[in-house]
Amino acid sequence: MSIRIWILIIVLALAFLAVAPWQALEKGIIVRSVERDSPAFNSGLRQGMIIQAINSQQISNLVDYTKIVSNIPPTIGNMTKFTVKTSSQEFIIFTNTSSLDITVDSIPKTKIKTGLDLSGGARALVKPINVSLSSNEIDDLISVTSERLNVYGISDITIRPVADLAGNNYMLVEIAGATPTELRDLVGKEGKFEAKIGNDTVFAGGKKDIASVCRTDATCSRIESCSPTQDGGYGCRFVFTVYLSEEAAKRHADITGKLGIDTQESGRYLDKKLDLLVDDKLVDSLLISEGLKGQVTTQVAVSGSGVGKTREEAIKNAQENMHKLQTIMITGSLPYKLEIVKLDTISPALGKEFLRNIILLGAIVFFIVSVILLVKYRKIKITLAVILTMFSEAFITIAIAALIKWNLDAPSIAGIIAGMGTGVNDQIVMISEAVSNEHLSLRDRIKRGLFIIVAAFFTIVAAMMPLFWAGAGMLRGFALTTIIGVSVGIVITRPAFAEILRKIQSKE
Repeated sequence: MSIRIWILIIVLALAFLAVAPWQALEKGIIVRSVERDSPAFNSGLRQGMIIQAINSQQISNLVDYTKIVSNIPPTIGNMTKFTVKTSSQEFIIFTNTSSLDITVDSIPKTKIKTGLDLSGGARALVKPINVSLSSNEIDDLISVTSERLNVYGISDITIRPVADLAGNNYMLVEIAGATPTELRDLVGKEGKFEAKIGNDTVFAGGKKDIASVCRTDATCSRIESCSPTQDGGYGCRFVFTVYLSEEAAKRHADITGKLGIDTQESGRYLDKKLDLLVDDKLVDSLLISEGLKGQVTTQVAVSGSGVGKTREEAIKNAQENMHKLQTIMITGSLPYKLEIVKLDTISPALGKEFLRNIILLGAIVFFIVSVILLVKYRKIKITLAVILTMFSEAFITIAIAALIKWNLDAPSIAGIIAGMGTGVNDQIVMISEAVSNEHLSLRDRIKRGLFIIVAAFFTIVAAMMPLFWAGAGMLRGFALTTIIGVSVGIVITRPAFAEILRKIQSKE
């Protein structure tokens, strides 16, 4: 067996590993999201964990989970105890409700990720009203929007920048399971950050009040300390410096000058805290040092914390909380309102039906192509070789998408089908060259076929590149999977098919 065929076999094996279909054999349910600051979150339960048992009762599917959770009675003081066993550890959670405040789902059968077209949800193409943004400004908008949606407790969010052929920049927001009304309410609002003492606004996000925020210098942005907590976990403190404008510094002095002093175990502080709000929702409250009372200072030390079951997890959560505060302080208040240019939605039921129809269409295409090739060439071996190559290209393309965590939506599936069509066309070219009666060796005729295919490959890639920006990037999936498909063909499957074809023709 030649090296080209061995390469195809090895790549197919690696593709099988990338897709990982044995995930379906694992028992349990996967945690899709955990309500922040809920008992489950504070106990260490996190998104992506696999729940296998609750209170020593095994869980194999969503039905088991619903039945077990609904039948657990309250214990002492109307508190409900959940002993949650995951695939890696066990958590003991006490809550005053009958719910864990988590969202769960069945364990995915593979590592293939699907877009909203197949899994259901809502998608919005967003831009500021009467304002054109640069790529950097769009990145800031995405940071603010992500923080705002996190504050509202929304999970399974995908937010990315897109641009059209005219150079206009947009923000694409996708939320699994959301309705159009919910999405419109969430992203159609202006992002707003405020720091308040009582009812008085000290400073707001943006350049007007905040000159800069220390983010990368360890001397003014760091994890300050970590220590064990009473519940057996860890807590870590972070601190970073905010540089205020002169106007905001004077406002801070006027407001703090009227406050009293409160003595605590950890030190002396003003009797009111600095409340940080995003869209009028409280995200954190910070103590104000006694030394800042009535002082006109452009430097404010902002501190906070993160907790976790282990020291490493507490450090990670503290870093995430620090980054969140830094982001909303820098870009929390935007000088423009947003409008939804395009709003799409699809239900999970329609997504499943669409996926079922795609699989059926693929099977029909395989069957029709096979019959046509068998009738035309009357050679079962050649027909089987073409079918094997079509399957290989599609499977390897899907595996690459799973490996790079690309969401396969309708345009992406269309790109895979287009790649399959291109592959069949290339194979027919090679077959026609192989069976021709010209006075050339079989190897030379197949080489000539490969030359034609390589030229066509560069043409297809050139044609696909504009689609990365056409329609504000909505066809990016089609372009990407098409390019992946034809690249797999030109590097792996076409050479292997040529070798298989040469062996078939040589024996005949």
